[in-house]
Amino acid sequence: MRQQSIEVEGLSHHGAPIPTACRVGPILVTSRIMGKDPDTGQMPSDPEAQAVLCFKNLKRVLAAGGMDLGDVVKLTVYLVSDSYRTAVNKPWNEHFPDPAHRPTRDSLVMPLRGANLIQIEAWAVAKDA
Repeated sequence: MRQQSIEVEGLSHHGAPIPTACRVGPILVTSRIMGKDPDTGQMPSDPEAQAVLCFKNLKRVLAAGGMDLGDVVKLTVYLVSDSYRTAVNKPWNEHFPDPAHRPTRDSLVMPLRGANLIQIEAWAVAKDA
């Protein structure tokens, strides 16, 4: 098979047979990544902590696929409330500080399951492509 399913210990968030990410050649696409602490399995109750963990978890998924944040070309943010956009902006600016080298980003407000307040999904293209 061409595609490689990518799993990262502590990040699986459902019992369905869906990988955390999939890589085909130079392209990696993630499923939605939660703001859950992979070491404890706990979900913080505040959007700021979830946003920080979403980016931390994204970095772990990318690393498992042989990539890093510099390979991300598209980020989709899912929020249960439009007011949580500001919670995402702080880690966004920390991880992508140069406005000339940021991926595109969309934010969608929608219901999320469980204690999720924020989730992110990314598309990445390897630098060697």
